[in-house]
Amino acid sequence: MSAADTVTLRDRPPAKRRSRTMSRPMVLLAVAGLLVLFSVVHLISGADDITSSGTIGAALALAVPIGMAGLGGLWAERSGVVNIGLEGMMILGAWGAGWAGYQWGPWTGVLAGTAMGAAGGLLHALATVSFGVDHIVSGVAVNILGLGVTQYLSVIAFDGVRGGGESQSPPVGDIATVSIPGLGQPLLHLQQRGWFLVSDVAGIIRGLTVGVSLLTVVAALLLVASYHILWRTPFGLRLRACGESPTAAESLGVNVYLMKYYAVFASGAFAGFGGAFLAVVGGNGYREGQTAGRGYIGLAAMIFGNWRPGGLAIGSGLFGYTDALQLRRGGESVHALLLLVSIGLLGTAVWLAVRRRAFGAGACFVIGAAFLFWFATTDQVPDDFTTMTPYVATLLVLALASQRLRMPAADGLPYRRGQGH
Repeated sequence: MSAADTVTLRDRPPAKRRSRTMSRPMVLLAVAGLLVLFSVVHLISGADDITSSGTIGAALALAVPIGMAGLGGLWAERSGVVNIGLEGMMILGAWGAGWAGYQWGPWTGVLAGTAMGAAGGLLHALATVSFGVDHIVSGVAVNILGLGVTQYLSVIAFDGVRGGGESQSPPVGDIATVSIPGLGQPLLHLQQRGWFLVSDVAGIIRGLTVGVSLLTVVAALLLVASYHILWRTPFGLRLRACGESPTAAESLGVNVYLMKYYAVFASGAFAGFGGAFLAVVGGNGYREGQTAGRGYIGLAAMIFGNWRPGGLAIGSGLFGYTDALQLRRGGESVHALLLLVSIGLLGTAVWLAVRRRAFGAGACFVIGAAFLFWFATTDQVPDDFTTMTPYVATLLVLALASQRLRMPAADGLPYRRGQGH
């Protein structure tokens, strides 16, 4: 090869990678299509709770603890540490909020719950980063420890206290809610008019802007701040480099151990905040079994979101929405959800067929047709299935999203300073 050829090859611009992120017009188009889909399902099924402000408000509140647990998982796994101990850290957070909240107020309870979750994260970091314990084994141990410790502490701290007991804390005060002035009544009037699309949009906007807890606002700010820190700062670049190639990060002078400690500590703090939210906003104090597997669902939301905050928010909203439907009118609302899922699956089947993914298209078509048949031949969903809705949605979403996911390259791999993989 001549020198001229070498120069030509060097000067040639690199091939552009196709972006995985959607452009803003595509996002707006997708949102508009989703709103029309909800309106069509509402019109056909007659289930008013599909887009009511009450359902959307409940979905928002139910999505926050899932989203905070998922955000904790995102921080940990972006640094290369798998954290399935999120459930145990949420339990610690809920207990800490109940214990401190009834004595010194709800905001102190939130801080205490966040601190206890962070302590669980620090324990997980010590085991996995410093001692090289398998990440899954350590996470399971944290879950077991979180449950056992809180059961023991409840007997000591709450038994015999007025309003408390061996499995619950005394009542915790409420945190104030906020609303955008001037929107509540006009949007409620539009929602009650029953107009196609307009009333549905009014109900959704009202649910997102009226009677929102201040703690929900804090959670939204934490999500935005996490995106900025992890993707827009040198610190975030170094942390994500530890999850992709810790040996390369080490060769550039990054203290990989310290970065992993930062990430897993923050992971526990976010999970603890989610547990505190359950105790203070979701309930009236700590209750044993309060988390109900939301730490695992948060991990599923993170995976669904492809280890990115935006996708995590969508996944958390999806799981919160299905949970809200089954809590409100149960069988009737979930029955309408069958139609929504069937249309979504059939649409996905068409999209996959256009992209020549025959197996995925066939699977989506069969499942979508089955849901459509179920909707057409029944009037209500059995109560037993209604309570399973959030978990069925978790499995279904992960199964459909699995082909487009890519975890950090070094996620869960052991790391020792000075040693390559």
